[in-house]
Amino acid sequence: MEKNEQQKLKFRKAAYRAISRSTLNLKKDYKLERKLKELKSPGPLMKKYFEKWNYEVFDGEREILTRVFLNKGEEENTIVYFHGGGWATETIDSYNSTCMFLAKHTNSMVISVEYRLAPENPFPAGFDDCYNVAKFAYEKHQEGALPGKFVLMGDSAGGNLAAAVSQKARDTGEFMPEYQILLYPAVYWDYSQNSPFPSVLENGEDYILTRKRISDYMDLYRGGVDCNDNPYFAPLVAKDFSNQPKTMLIVAEFDPLRDEGTAYAQKLKEAGNLVKYYRMKDALHGFISLGPLNPFVQKTYRLVNLFLDDYEREVACIKDKL
Repeated sequence: MEKNEQQKLKFRKAAYRAISRSTLNLKKDYKLERKLKELKSPGPLMKKYFEKWNYEVFDGEREILTRVFLNKGEEENTIVYFHGGGWATETIDSYNSTCMFLAKHTNSMVISVEYRLAPENPFPAGFDDCYNVAKFAYEKHQEGALPGKFVLMGDSAGGNLAAAVSQKARDTGEFMPEYQILLYPAVYWDYSQNSPFPSVLENGEDYILTRKRISDYMDLYRGGVDCNDNPYFAPLVAKDFSNQPKTMLIVAEFDPLRDEGTAYAQKLKEAGNLVKYYRMKDALHGFISLGPLNPFVQKTYRLVNLFLDDYEREVACIKDKL
């Protein structure tokens, strides 16, 4: 490695450590974090590139806000997207850019879901919202109202929700997505020193998303109730991994969640599902929100397009060796 590159790497790691040691108390300041993250929402200049509108899905008891994003062209697929943010700090507004660029670069209709947030609405409230929207969208897709292949997608906490929705869809028999795309999903529940996954200890202090922060998110989401044995809370504890959608699972190298994501891909594959797995070298947790010029995001778009365009074909750049 050249000296200049070594200096850049040293600076980045120092910056990561500084951010990781923030004194913000997540359990007390989650509302402040929501407000700060909503500043990411794009301004009016974005409107000339995309179309979007809000649509309320009624689940029999309440209306669930969704936001539909279209690239101004012929959409090839339908992606129901569950945002990240630890089930507590991100919103449909803070994910506007992520969903807009996903629609543009995958030429898809993207349906973003405003599921209820913890701790005001702990598990299973947000999960139930995601399940009900996915079921509604699937029924519309079957009627021919939504384009192309039907895909569930989410990152981090949203990856957890997508995996859990697919499991419940299989369990109930009410519907079944064709595809799911899980970006660095949170699929387990233990981020203590006793975690069975080495990446929790290896990457749990100096890479922005810390072990303590993940544990705080989990505590907010579970709301004081013991949910650890519930696969809709922690999909990796499921006893049955069969009959799941065709899956792409992407993990980040310097992410505490890396190894549990890898374990989930392995469980799906061992159960006979078709799985494409990719480990994003040098990436940190949360990279999908870095914008379309970021090389990790660009790589993700390429992988998603290859996955949806021709799943059965062996694609060299999708490394599915587990």
